[in-house]
Amino acid sequence: MDARPKVFAATVAWRRRDEPFVGGRYSRAHTWEFDGGAVVPASSSPLSVPLPFSDAEAVDPEEAFVAAISSCHMLFFLAFAAKRHWVIDSYTDQATGTMERNAQGHWAMTRVALRPLIEFAGEAPAQIDIDDLHREAHEECYIANSVKCEIVVEAPE
Repeated sequence: MDARPKVFAATVAWRRRDEPFVGGRYSRAHTWEFDGGAVVPASSSPLSVPLPFSDAEAVDPEEAFVAAISSCHMLFFLAFAAKRHWVIDSYTDQATGTMERNAQGHWAMTRVALRPLIEFAGEAPAQIDIDDLHREAHEECYIANSVKCEIVVEAPE
């Protein structure tokens, strides 16, 4: 990739419904729209804002944060595996993020655990080689390089 800055954009849109705003009794449901045309229903997490003011079926920013880290790691892992001529049939990650108070007393995502289950076509490489590929993917992941929380790769549960 060349050294010029890249700009990525998303449109986040919310509109008040026929409900009171003052007092916090309004829906947090909104949409994320991306340049390719994808529109994603979004909301605050019901863990942050109780139902019915959140939409439990929508993606919340905390879930999106975990998914972005997992997705970025996976994409680099797949690219590096292909360069090594290792054929991967499937990659499934049950990633989790832990939110807790940080050293400054603020709520923050402090840890993201990636638990990829990878199926190789034919014989899998040695575990030490897979671990090295995870290290390399982590070092190159744009999202991991952009956040402060700990990101670890663990065995799937």
